[in-house]
Amino acid sequence: MSVHHARARRRWAALTATAVVLAACTPGADSPGSSDGTGSQTGADGSSDGGGDPAGEAGEGSDTPAAAPVADPEQTVLAGGTAAELSVEASRAFFQSAPVVVVAAQDEQLAAASAGVALGVPVLVDGPGVAEEVERLGAETALTVGPVEDPGVDVLAVEDAQALAEVLDVEGPAEPVPDGEQVQALVGLEPGARTVLTGADQDDTPPGTDTDAATQTAGDPAGQTEAPAEPLESDVEELPETSTPEPVDGVTVMTTGVDRDVAAVASARAVGAPVLVVPEGDPRATSETVQALADADPGTVIGIGEEFGAAQTLAWRAQTAATGVELPGGGQLVLPDKTYVALYGNPTTSSLGVLGEQGPEDTVERAEEVAAPYADLTDEPVVPALEIIATVASSDAGADGNYSNEMDLETLRPLVDLAEEHGMYVVLDLQPGRTDFLTQAKVYEELLRRPHVGLALDPEWRLGPSEVHLQQIGQVDVAEVDAVVDWLADLTRDHDLPQKMLVLHQFQTRMIPGADEVDQSRTEVAVLIHADGQGAQADKQGTWRALHDHAPSVPYWGWKNFYDEDLPGPLSPEQTMQVEPTPDFISYQ
Repeated sequence: MSVHHARARRRWAALTATAVVLAACTPGADSPGSSDGTGSQTGADGSSDGGGDPAGEAGEGSDTPAAAPVADPEQTVLAGGTAAELSVEASRAFFQSAPVVVVAAQDEQLAAASAGVALGVPVLVDGPGVAEEVERLGAETALTVGPVEDPGVDVLAVEDAQALAEVLDVEGPAEPVPDGEQVQALVGLEPGARTVLTGADQDDTPPGTDTDAATQTAGDPAGQTEAPAEPLESDVEELPETSTPEPVDGVTVMTTGVDRDVAAVASARAVGAPVLVVPEGDPRATSETVQALADADPGTVIGIGEEFGAAQTLAWRAQTAATGVELPGGGQLVLPDKTYVALYGNPTTSSLGVLGEQGPEDTVERAEEVAAPYADLTDEPVVPALEIIATVASSDAGADGNYSNEMDLETLRPLVDLAEEHGMYVVLDLQPGRTDFLTQAKVYEELLRRPHVGLALDPEWRLGPSEVHLQQIGQVDVAEVDAVVDWLADLTRDHDLPQKMLVLHQFQTRMIPGADEVDQSRTEVAVLIHADGQGAQADKQGTWRALHDHAPSVPYWGWKNFYDEDLPGPLSPEQTMQVEPTPDFISYQ
């Protein structure tokens, strides 16, 4: 059967049946036409038939058709590069079927999206795959907004947002929303809400104004580039009466909030799925998203846009965020967007740094005092920190022959506990001698399972099989560092821990040959190179630049101020924050 004949048959059925303009209902108490919060269908004038399904369950106890959500949506990332592609993927992810669909022209996406939320139906953006998706859904009618290609079913065609408001019987003009805020506005709509939104720059466009191809791609640069389709003529005068679907349970949808995602977000809201705006594509990044996921505790997460990475990546990140555990400074990422100021040393002696010059309580208080001046020098949270030398390079081989003294956990625990109580971060520093870094790191696994504890590797004290300390500067190869990266990343993921900081100490490029090749692909770990040079400030700046040139792909850097060894003295906080690029981690020894 041709498309023309199929549409003619459907048009005849529509013209010989009693139809009303669809007015979607919602289980929410604010639903127009429903004063008791039930899901009964509503007429165009806001009147209720008094029947329908009192529980708001689509299709049960009522002959009114409704879209059927996917019963158990799969955990996935919708990776389409354009609004049209994402809209089709979202429709497949959230809907099994739908009697009505909304199809939007590129520059009418927001208006169409608000209609989809009101009606509880999928929203598709004109482009490849739309006709096939309409057929899969079993839709018989399409509400088209703006000029679109024929979707292959009967259409009720409207030109723009204002005409759409008339169809939906919305009083007053469409509500303009600025670019960049469209997704957020849509997220705030309750399913069934009678609101028509429109882009702010379209608010004053007269009906029927021609729109060129460049305008058609607004908000979706990778989308439609050809001239827009000719406006369709309506096959029906009204939409068939339908009900909103029963909201899905246990699903949370994420978007970065770009306008490209509007139609896909609308389909998610149409089935009642909560939507979180995650600007960087990582739900661990902010306190807001961490706590929102902890409250939702979703069984399934769906990301809109390739920014969320692979489905498996999004799944473990969301599972981590859902613990609700946050790092000092907020969220579950140690970096970026935080500045750490640390005392360095060992709690059993003052000879290795200022951290050991006082007892644990006074150490914590001193760390807070040292960090305090930095708060006025940056817009980022300033996190006081302790870098504790957990294994100390030794001139004596010791019983294990590795020239390194490993502190027992009970010696370190009081300071680690105090740091947690005071909202401080802790880094355990390893000076391994003749053993390898991974072997020593595993000794401290119990402490590294604590959310606020990270790790530091100090290659200066990494010896070869026949070497002893102070006869040469030690070094470590990238493979050994990567082994630690993998182990620490696996530990972090396996225990749903916030991201760990991995500090690599260096003051000569030879200490980590090929430092730029250290694995940074494991986002459970943030790799930071810490420049340990001491002496004249000009020499320290030279070391800083040389290390950066040696590892240009490493994004995070640390700077050390020596109280006694720097000449003419350590930089002030103001001077330290003027180092370029600005250090992320500043330690005092």
